[in-house]
Amino acid sequence: MSLYWRIFLLNASVLVVAVLLLFGPVTVSTPVLLGEALVLLAGLLAMLVANAFLLRLGLAPLQRLTRAMRTADLLRPGRRATAAGRGEIADLTRTFNTMLDRLEAERAASSARVLSAQEAERRRIAQELHDEVGQTLTAVLLQLKIAADHAPEELRPELRQAQETTRGSLDEIRRIARRLRPGVLEELGLHSALRSLASEFSTRGLSVRPRIDPGLPQLDPETELVLYRVAQEGLTNTARHAGASHVDLRLRLLPDGGVGLLVRDDGGGMRGAAEGAGLRGMRERALLVGARLTVRDADGGGTEVRLDTAGGPRSKADAKRSSRSRSEATAP
Repeated sequence: MSLYWRIFLLNASVLVVAVLLLFGPVTVSTPVLLGEALVLLAGLLAMLVANAFLLRLGLAPLQRLTRAMRTADLLRPGRRATAAGRGEIADLTRTFNTMLDRLEAERAASSARVLSAQEAERRRIAQELHDEVGQTLTAVLLQLKIAADHAPEELRPELRQAQETTRGSLDEIRRIARRLRPGVLEELGLHSALRSLASEFSTRGLSVRPRIDPGLPQLDPETELVLYRVAQEGLTNTARHAGASHVDLRLRLLPDGGVGLLVRDDGGGMRGAAEGAGLRGMRERALLVGARLTVRDADGGGTEVRLDTAGGPRSKADAKRSSRSRSEATAP
């Protein structure tokens, strides 16, 4: 039944009941007596209450659809409004669900292109830092060493200090290049990359304890990169904001055959903070491989970042989409 006829019949039923009562026990004389006026006022109030109740009942599906529209979030896909029965509201609900499907697919495709382009740009910058800036600093370091060897005695301490400063800058450039382009991930795999990441962050006043369960399934490169980047972002947020002293970094096998990443610290927790660009970036990366990301306050204090990938191989459509996105991102 359409919304128009639904509202019309609800109001018509109330009016028909009122008319039948006037033909029956309810009569009005001239002039109107006090008792009759009270009966009419009571009848009017009853009709208004009945009309409000019936309208609320008839428009309940529209209210549910409104709530679904308000709470829709493309970074948390899968939530859909229930489309029951026939009529305009059911058609509107199904149309809204179809629109969400299309928007989620388009967002996933566009996010894949953006993140693939971002990874390609990171690789390019890391390569330039290593080849250009790194080699230049290495040449400067050698020249400073030669100058210190031939300089007068009173100038050598300053030249040695310049050497140490240049060497520290070179190490920092190499560290930035490693973070931009995780070569250990490409060369040695996810397990070694996570252990290297834990070792890197353990030098910043944190104790990062990596734990990788045995017997994990083979993952495709896109999933390994997402797991690595989420772990990297989680450790970065912990080092910057959590005030923690210990972090557990775990890669484990899920009951459905998938792989789960867990980053849990003993810091102050989220404290109701709004999600920033880092967390939104993690959610977008999780959508690329069909994973589920959960960020919450951990039991006993601290923050817990959990990324669970689905078991089984990824679909051919996902693999084709990722390949096409990488091609578009690296095209001149």
